[in-house]
Amino acid sequence: MSETSAAETRRLGVETTGIEIIDEAERTASPRDLFWPWFAANVSVFGISYAAFVLGFGISVGQGVLVAVLGIVVSFLLCGVVAIAGKRGSAPTMILSRASFGVTGQKVPGVISWLTSIGWETFLAITAVLATATVFERLGLGGGTVTKVVAAVVVALLIVSASVAGYHVIMRLQSVLTWVTGAVTVLFVVIVLAQGTIDWSKVSAVPSGPAGAVVGAFVMVMTGFGLGWINIAADWSRYQRRDASDRAVVLWNTVGGSVAPVLLVGFGLLVAASDPDVAAGIGSDPIGALAGILPTWFLVPFLVAVILSLVSGAVLGIYSSGLTLLSLGVKVPRPAAALVDGVILTLGTFFVVFVAQDFLGPFQSFLITLGVPLAAWAGIFIADLVMRRRDYDWGPDGADALFDPRGRYGAWDWVSVGTMVLASVLGWGLVVNNFAVDAAWNNWQGYLLEPLGLGTYVTQGEGAPYWDGTWPYANIGVILAFVIGFGVTLLARRAAVRRQERGAETPAAAPAAR
Repeated sequence: MSETSAAETRRLGVETTGIEIIDEAERTASPRDLFWPWFAANVSVFGISYAAFVLGFGISVGQGVLVAVLGIVVSFLLCGVVAIAGKRGSAPTMILSRASFGVTGQKVPGVISWLTSIGWETFLAITAVLATATVFERLGLGGGTVTKVVAAVVVALLIVSASVAGYHVIMRLQSVLTWVTGAVTVLFVVIVLAQGTIDWSKVSAVPSGPAGAVVGAFVMVMTGFGLGWINIAADWSRYQRRDASDRAVVLWNTVGGSVAPVLLVGFGLLVAASDPDVAAGIGSDPIGALAGILPTWFLVPFLVAVILSLVSGAVLGIYSSGLTLLSLGVKVPRPAAALVDGVILTLGTFFVVFVAQDFLGPFQSFLITLGVPLAAWAGIFIADLVMRRRDYDWGPDGADALFDPRGRYGAWDWVSVGTMVLASVLGWGLVVNNFAVDAAWNNWQGYLLEPLGLGTYVTQGEGAPYWDGTWPYANIGVILAFVIGFGVTLLARRAAVRRQERGAETPAAAPAAR
């Protein structure tokens, strides 16, 4: 960041730094600062709804607790590992990924990352609007068109304003939202417990499920939490001091992202197992189902906490999608890129809420499909990072290396591109469309399940089309894509990484990354 840009940021509170490498003087954040954005974006009573989805796989509460702890912690641990790259390179995630895919080749995963980020954050905005309508209807204040329009405008303004302002404002905002949403969430838990909602006999009576169901719930939790953020994790660590500990970066990222969801999903398992009506209602209307067990006086604080937590998550996504847009070659200032993505989010929210309400299922189906190549990218990126011993910008012309296709990272790394394609093709063959009726055009997935004897696709009869068997809904293709990306990269790109790092050395000994 230039002196002019830094001064302007301090004066206006608007971050003008785009995808360029952060100057040493501006790298002032410490690892513990990472706690606030990750905690604020993931502390929400909305997380309780995942418990119903976990039990929907046909597993016990004990198995669900194990799945929640492992799935959430492991997924955010992977985000923490990606965050190390942000500290080592002081650039956005999709810029640092050029070391793996080449400066031009990175546009392949970059497009997928942009679509995924802006898509999921639009989904969060839509959920916030529908939650407002649900609670207003419960209060008897009307949840019709006027309520939805006002809610959509307010939610969009909050998300877009913070995203345009940038890193510094968002970090301050998230530290405040952490306390607000955290306090209301704790109060929610206390109220539910005081009402005697938990029925321990019903909790203990839930039968255990088979291994495939446990794996399916585990994959769902991983993709719903940490893996949903992994493509933007380094964006929030690029202001870390160069001498910050890698272990501390991983620790604070993991703790910030996982501590609240682990507790909330665990509590949600008790609620869902105790009340089948709540568990059933969560699938179609998570906020309405949770609001239904609350006293009327608490509905307004509940609504505020839900909206703020959803907005908090959407702000992180839109800010990062703006950076990804710049990494794809769009030549606008960073605030303008965030504004463009914010406008897309706003239009998408209005379209789904007011024009095409049956669009939500196909929309989610499309986003889930993108999770397979994103998992493949994550495996490639993390394996590449593990093999590196130098910072991304070390050595002669290091600051330009990630931006010059003629430099040490090259224009295309065909091994990484090919690995991502291979992992995606195999991964899609082992996942299924969870919205088979609403998004029939996406039922092409799962083409390897029947040949491998893992399931049968039923097209006739009640409930058809659907997959019959233990393993189809386990969606092991996501894990397979990650493992292939990681394993092939470790084996096939080690020499390329060493070659890149030799080119970064100077006659003096180059310091290793911490």
